[in-house]
Parts: sequence; C-alpha cells; structure tokens
Amino acid sequence: MTRLQLGAALVAAVGVLCAAPLQAQQTEMGFFITSVGPGKGADLGGLAGADAHCQQLAAAAGAGGKTWRAYLSTQGAGAVNARDRIGKGPWMNAKGVVIAKDVAELHGTNMLTKATALSEKGELINGRGDTPNRHDILTGSQPDGTAFPPDKDMTCGNWTSSGQGAAMVGHHDRIGLRDDDASKSWNSSHPSRGPGGGCAQTDLRGTGGDGLLYCFAAN
Repeated sequence: MTRLQLGAALVAAVGVLCAAPLQAQQTEMGFFITSVGPGKGADLGGLAGADAHCQQLAAAAGAGGKTWRAYLSTQGAGAVNARDRIGKGPWMNAKGVVIAKDVAELHGTNMLTKATALSEKGELINGRGDTPNRHDILTGSQPDGTAFPPDKDMTCGNWTSSGQGAAMVGHHDRIGLRDDDASKSWNSSHPSRGPGGGCAQTDLRGTGGDGLLYCFAAN
C-alpha cells in the first residue's frame, strides 16, 4: 500500500468512527421535529398521513425500526388527544439528550428548547430571529396535550384542509412576540391565520412556520 493509499484509508476510518456515535444515537432517537413538512399546508392526510411522514423521515435517518407518531390532536366525534398517542417515554433527541422522561414531564418542566428540539438529522430548526423563521410547529392541542372542544376549528379540519380553518401551533424555541406563557409554549401558542384561509402553506409560513411536526416514538 502506498503512502497515499494509506492516508486515504486512515481518513476513511476516522470518518466512520466519527459517524458511528451519531448513527447509534439516531437508532436510539425517540423524538424529533420534521426537517420538512408534507408541503400542503395543514393538509397532512389526517393523522395517518402525518404518522407516515414521521415514519418516512425516521427511516431515512436510520430509526425506522420504531413506531412513530405525530404529536397531533383531532376534534369532534372520536377526538384524539396528542398526549395519548406518543407512548410513555422517555424520549431522546438525535444527539442523545432526553427531552422528557414521561408524558407528565413533557407537559410540565421538560427539556425542549431550540438547542434540543432537533430534526431527525440532528440539526437545529430555525427559530425567531432566523431567516426564515420556522418555529411554529403544528399540534392542534391545548397546553396539556388534549384536544380542543369541537366548537372552534384548531386542527384545519382534522389535518385535511389547506384552505379555510386554523391550526394551533407551538413554539419549539419557546420565544414569541410577548413574555407570556403562550409565547413560550412548545405546543399551544397561537392559531394559524392568513389570506389563504388559515391552513395554506403560505399562511403557515406567514406566521413563522413551515408545516413542521413533532414526532415521537410510541414504542
């Protein structure tokens, strides 16, 4: 083996060793924010479509062996609470940080911040002050992770509308326009709105989002 070949082999070996810890952590990963949304505003294809999106991104990141669920509530007949569909925890991000040990801690004093609410790739998601701002994460949920009453749409027609309606969002960076609990809420900050009807992709981007979701491993 020539010196050049030996050098190339050493560089390749170092690259494998450096990548191994992240790959191992992603295998253990139990939480992420989607790096991209489905692209149709708040029309996610219902809960099934949202779950499939989480599963697809997790598989691409090497964590497809788990059952992934989108943190979303639905309203009306057969309403679903987001907190009831994500498993029991604990949930670890792609870098090995536990963001919550169980459902109670997730909806209490959790470790969710801009620095820990990473994508499935282990990357930061833009927040307030970044361009573009993508801190609005779709949830359709109240602060305790339960569904809203059926009298006012907070889920864009149970995640089937990209036109009229509204979707409750949370701020993954825990920053908003005011210094209040809603602005700092990761799961229940404000409803979407905009000239496209409230549920269009342009509406979500207009208030600082991009149709992104929280995904949790339910097993």
